[in-house]
Amino acid sequence: MDSENNQLCLCGVIESAPVLDHEVFGEQFYRMDLKVPRLSGAHDLLPVTVSERLMNSQVTPGVRLCVSGQLRSYNKVVGGAGRLLLTAFAQRLLAPEEAENPNIIQLTGAICKPPAFRTTPFGREIADLMLAVNRAFGKSDYIPCIAWGRTARYAAQLSVGDKLKVQGRFQSRDYQKQLPDGTVMNRVAYEVSLSRLTHLKDTPLPDMAASRAADTPVN
Repeated sequence: MDSENNQLCLCGVIESAPVLDHEVFGEQFYRMDLKVPRLSGAHDLLPVTVSERLMNSQVTPGVRLCVSGQLRSYNKVVGGAGRLLLTAFAQRLLAPEEAENPNIIQLTGAICKPPAFRTTPFGREIADLMLAVNRAFGKSDYIPCIAWGRTARYAAQLSVGDKLKVQGRFQSRDYQKQLPDGTVMNRVAYEVSLSRLTHLKDTPLPDMAASRAADTPVN
C-alpha cells in the first residue's frame, strides 16, 4: 500500500497564514509554512498542504501544529523553467502528545537517477539520491534524499532500479544558484536527510550518527 511506502510526521509552529493552493473535485487544499525544530536548535521552514476537511480555527500563525501524512512531489513552472517541488501532505492532524518525533519520514522506493557522490570543502562526504516512491492510482512521488559519511559511501555504490527503505528528516536548505547571465539567485531546496538506509536485497545497515551529522548545513 502507498501509505506504507510513504509515512511522515511533522510537528512545529505555523509560520504563515494558510492560503488556497488548489482545488480537486471541489475539495480545496491550503498551503502554509511550518517551522519545525532540529536537535541542533536550528529550524526547518517546511511547506505543508492541508485539506479544507482538516482545517479548523486553530490552524493559524503562531499555533503549534502536528500532522501525519506523506511527502509528495509535483512539477511547477517557476521563472519559465520546470522545478520539482515538495510538500508535506497532511492526512491527519495529531495532538502534540501523539508526535514522539517532531520530524520523521519513512520511504520505500527505487533509485531513479544515478547517485551523485561529492565531498564538501570541509571534507564531509555526501551522496545525493532521487527516490521514486509509488502512490495510489499509478502515480509516483520523486523525492530527493541526501546521505552522509559512511551511508553516503554505501549509497554511492547503488544503481538505478535498486529498491531502498529509508528513514530520515524532511529539511529545508538555503543555497545560491548562478544564472546564465551571471546573476545569483537565492533559493531553498527541500530534501530528506537520511539517518538510516536499507537496501532491500541486503542486510540493513546499523543505525549511525548520521542524524546528528545531518544537522550541519550542506556546504
